[in-house]
Formats: sequence, C-alpha cells, structure tokens
Amino acid sequence: MILESVLWTTPTGRKIFGQTKESAATTKVLALNQGCYNGGAAALLGWAAITDRGDTTAALLIFIIAMGIVGAATAKPTILVIQAVPAAIALALVLM
Repeated sequence: MILESVLWTTPTGRKIFGQTKESAATTKVLALNQGCYNGGAAALLGWAAITDRGDTTAALLIFIIAMGIVGAATAKPTILVIQAVPAAIALALVLM
C-alpha cells in the first residue's frame, strides 16, 4: 500500500515498478487507487485472522491469488511471484 499510495513517484517507487518520472506522474491516481485497494485487502485479512474467521480468510486469499494470476497475465509476470505465491502459501497454512 505504501509503495503504491505514497512512494509511486519517488525514485524508489519508480525503480521498483519500472516507471519513468513521466509515466509515474501520469499513473499516480491509478496507483493510489491500487494501493488503497491493497491496504483494504490487508486490513480485511488482518480482521479475519484476528477474529478467527478461517472461511473469510480463505475467501480473501483465493481472491488475492486470482487477482495475482490476472495481474501476471495482463500486466507483469512477476506479480504471480509477488502476490499469488505468498497468498497461496498463506491459504495452504489456513487450510491445514
């Protein structure tokens, strides 16, 4: 969330996401939206875990895996490793 919402146009954010200064400025609003979305998903995962709602946690993780697959297919293949794989590992742990 911080990378997308706050650091998108900084040298660090641009390097991580492979953005030029111009492209980062152009897509800043989209990145803010994406960062807030990711922050909301993280907050919901935390709430589900704290309140011991395994079914909700699993549903959120499945959604995150699916969005990682879509992102890898449409935007950048490394999204699969960064987003979908950790969510799949977490899902496996939740289902154990």
